[in-house]
Amino acid sequence: MCFKENTTKYHIIIVLFGIIILILLGLCIYKYFCKKNDNKNGLLSGNSEDHQEENGLQQEIARRKAQYKAAWKKAQLYADWRKEEFQAVNVTLDEATAHPSLLLSENRTRVTWQESRQDQSSSTQRFDSLPCVLGQQHISSGRSFWEVKVKDAPSWDLGICLNNVTRKGRFTVSPPYGFWAIRFYNREYWALTSPETCLTIREIPYSVGIFLDYEDRDVSFYNMTDGSHIFSFTNNTFSGAVRPFFRLWSSDGGSLTICPMGEENDAIINIPE
Repeated sequence: MCFKENTTKYHIIIVLFGIIILILLGLCIYKYFCKKNDNKNGLLSGNSEDHQEENGLQQEIARRKAQYKAAWKKAQLYADWRKEEFQAVNVTLDEATAHPSLLLSENRTRVTWQESRQDQSSSTQRFDSLPCVLGQQHISSGRSFWEVKVKDAPSWDLGICLNNVTRKGRFTVSPPYGFWAIRFYNREYWALTSPETCLTIREIPYSVGIFLDYEDRDVSFYNMTDGSHIFSFTNNTFSGAVRPFFRLWSSDGGSLTICPMGEENDAIINIPE
């Protein structure tokens, strides 16, 4: 009789321990899934916060761009945004104007200095003293821009000039003589004002953008490597057609290459007959 009672007690104890173990196991499983759900919710919350932050950044960019669009003529930042207000021009070089020491590529988009002069016919259009060449395009309206790769030229001048500038003998590249240009020479950058203005460049440009607003008589230069503004000639007094202007320096050689801009944008150029 006592043996049966003891056996019954042991069974009851075992059952109770089993119930307790099952309860503990259930609690562990519950906590595991709760923690997993919390992590998932936290990840979703983090993704949501990241998404909101990205949306906020996009909204801020849109706001700044709208402000720029409202006053882009006064703003001197964001070269890529400025492009939207200008028409790209496929500039090509005019061989008839090229100094005898300048060699043009077959497609007329690259000019290179060479030591030996070419045997070229004499022309009133050709530069015979300073190693310069003009673009073929005559621009007399609209907003135009083009880009020039300068990384292969140790020294250069870039800009625009009047169509009727002096091309014979010595002359000064400056606005009083019909030139609006910037210069890189002896590791220094200059705006060819009268007198010249030394420029501070944040990052060395591998490509320079020239932006011409003909109606506003504004010529602006941008570092297309980082999009920063280099210099602007404002409130100019030029009239008649102007042309892209390029110069290399005989002591340094090198080459300048015009970047292709897209043929669909050539309509703004007025070439006189």
